[in-house]
Amino acid sequence: MKRKLLLSLVLLFSTVSLIAGDKIKVACVGNSITYGYGLAHRDTESYPVQLQRLLGDKFEVGNFGRSGATLLVHGHRPYVQQPEFRAAMDFAGDIVVIHLGINDTDPRDWPHYRDEFITDYCALIDSFRTVNPKARIIIARLTPISDRHQRFQSGTRDWLGEIQEVIPLIAEARGVEIIDFNTPFYNRPDYFPDGLHPNPEGAELMANVVFRHLTGNYGGLQLPAIYSDGMVLQRSVPLRIHGTANAGEKVRVKIAGKTAKAMAGLDGQWEVTISPMEAGGPFTLSVVSDDKQITLHDVLVGEVWLCSGQSNMAFTLSQAAEYSNLSIPSVKREKLSSSRRSGERDLPIRLYNLLPICPTDNVEWDSLTLRQTNELKYLKPTTWTDCTAETVAGFSAVAYFFGTILRDSLQVPIGLIANAVGGTNTESWIDRRTLEYEFPNILTDWLHNDFIQDWCRGRAAKNIALALKEGSGFPMTRSGESLQRHPYQPCYMYEAGIIPLAQFPLRGVIWYQGESNAHNKDAHAKLFPLLVESWRRNWHNPDMPFLFVQLSSLSRPSWPWFRDSQRQLQQQVPHTAMAVTFDVGDSLDVHPRRKQPVGERLARLALADVYVQPWFASHPSAKEGPLFSEALRRKGGVEIRFDYAEGLTTSDGSPLRTFEVADAFGIFHPAEARVDGESVFVSCSEVKTPTAVRYGWQPYTRANLVNIYGLPASTFYSEIK
Repeated sequence: MKRKLLLSLVLLFSTVSLIAGDKIKVACVGNSITYGYGLAHRDTESYPVQLQRLLGDKFEVGNFGRSGATLLVHGHRPYVQQPEFRAAMDFAGDIVVIHLGINDTDPRDWPHYRDEFITDYCALIDSFRTVNPKARIIIARLTPISDRHQRFQSGTRDWLGEIQEVIPLIAEARGVEIIDFNTPFYNRPDYFPDGLHPNPEGAELMANVVFRHLTGNYGGLQLPAIYSDGMVLQRSVPLRIHGTANAGEKVRVKIAGKTAKAMAGLDGQWEVTISPMEAGGPFTLSVVSDDKQITLHDVLVGEVWLCSGQSNMAFTLSQAAEYSNLSIPSVKREKLSSSRRSGERDLPIRLYNLLPICPTDNVEWDSLTLRQTNELKYLKPTTWTDCTAETVAGFSAVAYFFGTILRDSLQVPIGLIANAVGGTNTESWIDRRTLEYEFPNILTDWLHNDFIQDWCRGRAAKNIALALKEGSGFPMTRSGESLQRHPYQPCYMYEAGIIPLAQFPLRGVIWYQGESNAHNKDAHAKLFPLLVESWRRNWHNPDMPFLFVQLSSLSRPSWPWFRDSQRQLQQQVPHTAMAVTFDVGDSLDVHPRRKQPVGERLARLALADVYVQPWFASHPSAKEGPLFSEALRRKGGVEIRFDYAEGLTTSDGSPLRTFEVADAFGIFHPAEARVDGESVFVSCSEVKTPTAVRYGWQPYTRANLVNIYGLPASTFYSEIK
């Protein structure tokens, strides 16, 4: 109620002022960012000047920015002691937009006087109300400070975060509005040549943010792009549906007899929650505002999975070895019901296929591709489609095989979102805030950063070569370094590929990636949990299932260590599980063509762990292959114990192979191995007291241990107890 009242008063204020015929005076109060520092033509490019052009003749916008100014009165350059403050007082703005606090992150200020910040800010607000009691005061969440800032890790990052947290408290204490200068800029470091001050495009965005906030004009009712005809909504969970509309507009959402209402806020955002729905459809989703209606047809409710990663997830069905033997009929769109007979297989799979505007092949990109990439438009717009022979040929093979098993087992519609880009590394899929706080060094000079695989850096440099040339016209730092974006850059795919999904309700994620991080298992061991945490936080689901693929076999020396690190990660990160795939690898090709076993093994994990199908309770070894548990020294050798070890045998009928034991000096020797119940006993005549054991420890391995269901054991290394 309090929010609605504030919104009504704000809209009434603007209307009354315009009716009265007086110019509305807008005072832009701030520091060098408001002033326009660094802009070649601040008299035409600063955000207050651009705001004036947007608002037109009925408004008078004043620029009262002071470079270096602090909000703190005891700061090194208090704004209230500057001539710009006195000029702003004389101006007596009807609207006052305050963007102060950036300079208070200076070590001369925040560490000493942070306790005075709220009091000083409230006093500043009161000052503007003294000269104009009816003034509409708007305080800003601050523009971001880039990790390139020289003091980012020594204090600025943390102090800026603390200031951002107290701004809502100040707004509530003084009953003023908040405008968000942080979110629109946070994913656009290319707008900040020195890591702090926006370029002309950044100043234009600031002006647009203020314009929309002042006028409430957000372009009318809109839904995120992923909401389209034919979509699949996740069953059995509250459905969060959101979008934008003009400020104050009432929005009503209706589907399957369920209705929810909301009002768009000053930021244009609205959100409703639809109570959980059972599988079925097709339904019609209707979203209605004061002057517009959006109607989406043929909406189904079922199970929705995000299928992401790099090229082996992007690998299309038409490229797969199994493709020629498949028969994929057209899907009949018919009403679904709970009375469907068991075994029917015509339930639909729906596809949402996000494809890049240009692949990361070994070529130079043109200027249009570079600009679209900077604008975070690297993935083409798409819509939900039926899974037909025509549409699925260019869809992820792993995702398709995963989805068909779920569809046939669960007997509900399946929605698959394919969002994978060849060569992308783990760090490119993690949100910026997580990396800024948990792994900031990986953000630094990414084109020359050894945390990032040299192949990725080389290929990215090739793609963006045009932007690296002097005088190219593409964004540069003040010192002449390129700010061009690329899918391999840390955070990029999260910003271009995850945020646009608008937290579309999911059951879980399948993930096939790691080839571009296999050079550094230790960095990946830190990055992978951050990735999972990042996505779970985005979807507001701390237990969201995350099923991933262990790298297959390939003649690359680091891969045995990397595979074993992945094996350990599934045991360390809750609600994750790993599909073993070394047995379908190719010694020379990083893209093995057999994808059906990969998708089916991921589906087994989902059916057992996510859907907890009763059959797996009595057949636990059907979930996954033998999983190393422990190695114990025994007389004459080593006993190796496994989970999921029912019916241990070999995949080819030959004796067990690729087991090795280490002597006291850590030198490994081939060992003889035999199945002993649900364990394996290994021995080596050359090593009387083994210290460690390993299995399948070759980049391209011919290891052959499987369980009764033919599922392979993961390669592993372990010291011996």
